Amino acid sequence: MSVRTAVAKALRLSWAVLIALMISEFATDLPGPGWATTLLPASVVLVLMVAAMTLQVRAAAPRGEPRPPVEVDPPVTGRWTALNSPADKVPSHGTHVYGQTYAIDIVAEPKAEEGGATARPPFRLLWPVVRRNRDFPAFGAPLLAVADATVVRASDGQRDHLSRNSLPALAYLMLIEGNVRSILGAHRIIGNHVILDLGDSTYAVYAHVQRGSLRVKAGDTVHAGQRLGRVGNSGNTTEPHLHFHLMDGPDPDSARGVPFSWRGVGVPANGEAFTVEGRSAPARPGDVSGAR
Repeated sequence: MSVRTAVAKALRLSWAVLIALMISEFATDLPGPGWATTLLPASVVLVLMVAAMTLQVRAAAPRGEPRPPVEVDPPVTGRWTALNSPADKVPSHGTHVYGQTYAIDIVAEPKAEEGGATARPPFRLLWPVVRRNRDFPAFGAPLLAVADATVVRASDGQRDHLSRNSLPALAYLMLIEGNVRSILGAHRIIGNHVILDLGDSTYAVYAHVQRGSLRVKAGDTVHAGQRLGRVGNSGNTTEPHLHFHLMDGPDPDSARGVPFSWRGVGVPANGEAFTVEGRSAPARPGDVSGAR
């Protein structure tokens, strides 16, 4: 186990201990003053937690000059808009943890004339508090392999929750849900996901995949353009979208981010719309899809 992985596990354990101590103060009648039975150990755990968080963030930061961007195919087709893009700032999501230094979020933005597709619902201050996933054009969109690769992780058992694109729902996500997911670990942050080994110490992460939509499993070989699954709304999300990034190892707890560039698109900036023409993987002799 690497030091960074151990720190990540220690951080989650610290959160669990802190919560347990807080609950014990209200649920039990322990002898002695509260500072001795709960406050003092909780303070120690809190200090250790802050130290672990600081160490985790520092350890995840890139070392030296960043690698040249790895050029891969886009993971989707159709018209999309970029959010939280590394073209505007690095780290793009405000943190280096989970290998997401150069991560990008994209949401589907189909034009009205494209088959009568519904527009993406806007953020609301109060109402509706939440929306159904099918109200968002990204939900269910196909996810494609960005290169010939081997699947190293594939998980799609988490539920797709309702949107968090209102002020009350966003506050709930930021103050409660997001912290709980952080305690439970990276897999609860990225939700259902696929991680591909592209070779040359480069791994592609597709996060927030739709529950039950994966066509591949760990160990499968896939080809560029092959369908992997569908866009969902699992994990730490406000609405159905794709979170994509490259990293230098298969474990988000110990990997560092790697810059990327999409062929024909580059790295779209925040709010920039881009269109990817439809494509599919070429047929190859002896090709096995690995569908399950």
